[in-house]
Amino acid sequence: MKNNMKSKLAAALVLGLGLTAAQSQAEPTAQSTLPGRSTVYKNLSPSSLEDQSSPEQIIAVTRGSSGASAIYGVLEQGEKVECMQCIPHVAKLLIDKNPRTREISAWWLRRRVFGVFGPGEVYSQVVDRLQDSSQPAVQRAYAAESLGEFLTQSSVKFVAKAAMEDPDAIVRVASVKALQRLNTQGPNGEVGAAMADSDEEVRMTALRASTHINVFTDVEMVVERIDDESARVRTRAAETLGAMRATDAVVGLIALAQSDSDANVRKAAVAALGNIGDQSARPAVEAALKDSDSLVRDAARIALRSL
Repeated sequence: MKNNMKSKLAAALVLGLGLTAAQSQAEPTAQSTLPGRSTVYKNLSPSSLEDQSSPEQIIAVTRGSSGASAIYGVLEQGEKVECMQCIPHVAKLLIDKNPRTREISAWWLRRRVFGVFGPGEVYSQVVDRLQDSSQPAVQRAYAAESLGEFLTQSSVKFVAKAAMEDPDAIVRVASVKALQRLNTQGPNGEVGAAMADSDEEVRMTALRASTHINVFTDVEMVVERIDDESARVRTRAAETLGAMRATDAVVGLIALAQSDSDANVRKAAVAALGNIGDQSARPAVEAALKDSDSLVRDAARIALRSL
């Protein structure tokens, strides 16, 4: 009988301890989820917390002489404001001279449920502006930029065509940047094709874009740029090939490292060979240790760690 009583007491004690432990574990979790915003911001003045912008504020800031920072703040805080009457006012900012204003305006517009992407609405107007050769080149460039910021796949065909066919380089540059923003090399490899553009800045923009697109397959177009007439383009091509670890480019990069007349190109080529890590490049990189330019020699010392 005594043994039975002791067993019951022991079991009750274990059960009690278990319940206490369970409660002690549960209580902090419950307490931590209850206070929410008031606890997180308890030490801040209420006036320092962001309030949602009103339709009146959005319309007001798009008029007159509001600065880029003011416009940015109001539109950012008005992300969830559905305001049909605000749309035409914000749409006018897509051609503002300030790039931050254009960016935040497109950002706000692309979040609208209604009034932007329907027939004849803002999106269609921007497409028409890009395709209208009577529009000033800068306006067409802003249109390409906006199509990139709208982040819709339907924009790809429009900016891809402009990247290839627009007569003004600033529009082609903006269109290639838009393809980068849309994370695509284009339906027919327009980013790669733009690397052969007659304008140096378009070629540079396309090379930059190739390293920011998730899937870029036209590596051979990058390789061709190591023979470009522009030292800037050759430098960027070498840097791009190094970032891509393009083994097919090793022979060409060795030639750049050994004989290019521009020290920046030689430095970029040596660094790229180190990134690629092909052992066949070791003699050329070792030779670069004696280059007349100190930055090339520094690049060679670093590259040899990978060879």
